[in-house]
Amino acid sequence: MSSSEQIAKNARRAGNILKTISDENRSKVLYKIHDELKENASSIEKANKLDLQAAAESGLAQSLMKRLDLFKGDKFDTMLQGIKDVAELEDPVGKLKLARQLDEDLVLYQVTAPVGVLLVIFESRPEVIANITALAIKSGNAGILKGGKESVNTFREMARVINSTIAKYEKDTGVPVGSVQLIETREDVSGLLTQDEYIDLVVPRGSNALVRKIKASTKIPVLGHADGICSIYLDADADLEKAKRITLDAKTNYPAGCNAMETLLVNPKLAKWWKVLEHLSRKGDVTLHLASDVKEAYVEKLKEENAFDEEVRSKIVDVDESTDFDREFLSLDCAVKFVESTKEAVEHINHHSSKHTDAIITENEAHAELFLKGIDSAGVYWNASTRFADGFRYGFGTEVGISTSKIHARGPVGLDGLVTYQYQIRGTGQVASDYLGAGGKRAFVHKDLDISQMTI
Repeated sequence: MSSSEQIAKNARRAGNILKTISDENRSKVLYKIHDELKENASSIEKANKLDLQAAAESGLAQSLMKRLDLFKGDKFDTMLQGIKDVAELEDPVGKLKLARQLDEDLVLYQVTAPVGVLLVIFESRPEVIANITALAIKSGNAGILKGGKESVNTFREMARVINSTIAKYEKDTGVPVGSVQLIETREDVSGLLTQDEYIDLVVPRGSNALVRKIKASTKIPVLGHADGICSIYLDADADLEKAKRITLDAKTNYPAGCNAMETLLVNPKLAKWWKVLEHLSRKGDVTLHLASDVKEAYVEKLKEENAFDEEVRSKIVDVDESTDFDREFLSLDCAVKFVESTKEAVEHINHHSSKHTDAIITENEAHAELFLKGIDSAGVYWNASTRFADGFRYGFGTEVGISTSKIHARGPVGLDGLVTYQYQIRGTGQVASDYLGAGGKRAFVHKDLDISQMTI
């Protein structure tokens, strides 16, 4: 038996046990993991510094360096809080979705159940280990996690803490060793992608190349997104101050995030639209990739106001129309284009978007509704930053990833996206051959029951 097959079998075995464990005990082990990670913060930080040093020496892109740094700002504390938030969420397993009386003392139930075994492959972000561990255990799924080579030291140290905690409290909680397995090598990943008998869902978190490679390498269903090409449209009826504030946040709050604005579409009928671009440039240090007509009008307006100086000039480049509207900059860069209407904005976004998150800024409700209904993306916002596209901000506790597909789960995937459902029938000895359609004469009742106060 190969090592990958053994890992997959162990996960299936653990998952079969985990889904029978009470929500109280699943949550209890998450609190223990939170406490142990917090207690071991210094050793995790030392490991993270080793990764950062190695990444700097290897010339890792700055956007990936930011993702790799677990102790920048409040990232580590937010990660810990995310574990507790997940633990405190309502149990997603065993929720009653439907109850239908088929006949007297014969009732059909639709009940949520874990997906089974998750294989999660991610790059750079070491906090994903804690995020997925929390979500997998809380939702009754076994998880197999593979981090990027650039975070290997952080990965190993966090894996040590998590695995030792699960083992330490196995007798107390019933959560089995093997519920979360952490692997390091590409060879293991290649092998695991063939284990469709044991693994139910693959979740890649990383670059476009990573996601496409995984989708081409497995028969297992894949949940994920390749790019975060997020656009904001400034409508003719936009509030200028809202536009300045929202676009600055969407572009500069965390440029390396998949929910950062990469394209800004501007209706030239908006009064003083150039103030939004100038604000991005001066306040946000954003390099503007301007279409030729935007550049000409922008420079002219600033010259009229005696505001065209070297600071502004240095932040203007010509847009490459063949690539810039179809890429993640993941940096303080933004492609800018004029559109003449909401309809044109919708058409542009639907053509170029990665179907992640897009927004309109306007005070015109009719234009907003057209945009909200017309954009074919997982997230569509009105007068709000695209940076809200996040499981933590949605109240999911944290997320396993962002899905741009339309099947099973879409947008930030939290606990609800990690459960499916099963049908249960509870009877008193009935057989199908007594009923119409299977040789009998007895008719079905097919009466829907009120599930609002019902438990099973």
